[in-house]
Amino acid sequence: QIQLVESGGGLVQPGGSLKLSCIMRGTGFGAYHLNWYRQAPGKERTLVAQIDNRYKTTYASSVEGRFTISRNDAKSTVYLQMNNLGPEETGTYYCSANWISRDYWGQGTQVTVLE
Repeated sequence: QIQLVESGGGLVQPGGSLKLSCIMRGTGFGAYHLNWYRQAPGKERTLVAQIDNRYKTTYASSVEGRFTISRNDAKSTVYLQMNNLGPEETGTYYCSANWISRDYWGQGTQVTVLE
């Protein structure tokens, strides 16, 4: 049974930083491709960043240069360092893990960037 648990969300001033973490409980973390998504209030969930099982990273154009996704396979954890946050980045952040036909999601962590 795979479980993903996010943490690190909170309130932050514009221009501030947060670091999100997502730990996988279960086995096989190193095989998975890992993703961070954001869902703003009333909007669809969108991909923010991803890191594959060979450490290749991809970012949404809106966060390129400000956000960094990383993984620590020994700790079964994926991170999202977010810098210079703006109010438009308020939302619930979800991590997901996928590999072949397997797809798992966490419950999300709330990030609120004050106006």
